[in-house]
Amino acid sequence: MQDVLAVVTVVVVGLMVGAEFAVAVFVNPILDRLPNDGGVEARSDGARVLGRVMPFWYIGSVVLGAVWSTLAWGDAGASLVAAGAALLVVSVVMSILLLVPINSRVATWSQEGVPADWKQQVGRWDRFHYVRVGVIVLAFTLFAVALV
Repeated sequence: MQDVLAVVTVVVVGLMVGAEFAVAVFVNPILDRLPNDGGVEARSDGARVLGRVMPFWYIGSVVLGAVWSTLAWGDAGASLVAAGAALLVVSVVMSILLLVPINSRVATWSQEGVPADWKQQVGRWDRFHYVRVGVIVLAFTLFAVALV
């Protein structure tokens, strides 16, 4: 049972890392290069769609990590799993305190109604997101090492 949970956790967190990495490194930079601020509506739509999905993914990942950590307590690699789960908690706290407030504003934007400082706001979100991606990559790495 614990082995199945470990594999499921690594897969779920790995997919989340892949999605968040793609947003940070590929999707948002591409949107930012669209002419005439064409990426504003796409970012707004992304904020709405991902803003509904990602909380479940993040919280689910924390729960999986916490359960795996509890079941593995005392085993080899348990400290890696606990550290990975703690890093996922850090990513959730970062999201709530730093990213969600900006994301909530972005979700309401449209081409006809964006604030004058919209580029600064999405730039700030992107910088926080890069840090969050680093945190979840480290959590994933710890989980993967613990699995093997």
